[in-house]
Amino acid sequence: MRKILFMLLLLVVMMPTLAQEDDDEQTLTVVTYDSFSMSEEVEALFEEETGIELEILRLSDAGAMLNQAILTKDNPLGDVLYGVDNTFLSRALNEDLFIPYESPLLENVPEEFQLDAGEFRVTPVTYGDVCLNYDVVHFVANDLPLPQSLMDLTDPMYAGELVVQNPATSSPGLAFLLATIAVFGDEADDNEYDYLDFWRDLVANDVLVVNGWTEAYYGEFSGASDGDRALVVSYASSPPAEVYFGELAPEDAPTGAIVADDMCFRQIEFAGILRNTEHEAAAQQFIDFLLDIDFQEDLPLQMFVFPVNENAELPQVFLDVVQIPENPASLDYAEIDANREDWIQAWTEVVLR
Repeated sequence: MRKILFMLLLLVVMMPTLAQEDDDEQTLTVVTYDSFSMSEEVEALFEEETGIELEILRLSDAGAMLNQAILTKDNPLGDVLYGVDNTFLSRALNEDLFIPYESPLLENVPEEFQLDAGEFRVTPVTYGDVCLNYDVVHFVANDLPLPQSLMDLTDPMYAGELVVQNPATSSPGLAFLLATIAVFGDEADDNEYDYLDFWRDLVANDVLVVNGWTEAYYGEFSGASDGDRALVVSYASSPPAEVYFGELAPEDAPTGAIVADDMCFRQIEFAGILRNTEHEAAAQQFIDFLLDIDFQEDLPLQMFVFPVNENAELPQVFLDVVQIPENPASLDYAEIDANREDWIQAWTEVVLR
């Protein structure tokens, strides 16, 4: 009898601790960037299906998010990191941030998106193309042809028309810089005309450089603001966003994307399970959920990116307006990691000084 009473007393004493452990097991923290978005319905669906409560920890932009993850990798801020793209992927992998996990739903993802295939430290979730956007009315009113190559942008007919973002402070700015390197090569390639020569010509043609996408798109781009620049570095998915939020018919889209060969740069976003997580099994369920149809079909109108699951259907506004580049520029992510800072520094010397 005493033994039974002792066991009951011990259980009562331990109940708060056990309850806390159970609560911890049911809460999964996703570390991501500040513009991450998921509909309430889809988030609730995951929680109902799994019994796992989601906590979304939004930091700053993708670069700052990765820096935080690296600094705290021994005591991570969460369980899953969402939003590392191919411009920073090698850095994340070199820091050994992730626990490998091969989701069975990867069978629905084309190999072109599986940059870490074989090791599965990260899982592709979305893709999007950084492209030039143009002000439709301005180009029609001035009878201007659309540029069909990066080199066209150095033509005097486009003088004072282009606004770009600083690659040291902006993700689309970096993607556009990488596109120019992919097309023209860098100094090490011994090309007669390299990416720095191209940027010198852009400077001579009165290119405007600003710090970030918002400042460029909503501050200087005439297609979305009172600005006077008719060309801006943005995304292939920006025109459908203008139609969707402006409640416009597709034929009234105020902007368009230029998707000619080598004029865009494809960004692929990944998620990974952070090493030292205490909730590995729950994190695996969330990775699976990110690739499943409900989340993949929610993506386009939440973050205006494209799903990697080839079975996911796009919303009608994407089908009506969006153009997907057939041949975007590309660079190997390891090459980007090895040269990124040198490329940015050289660009800074040419363009900003």
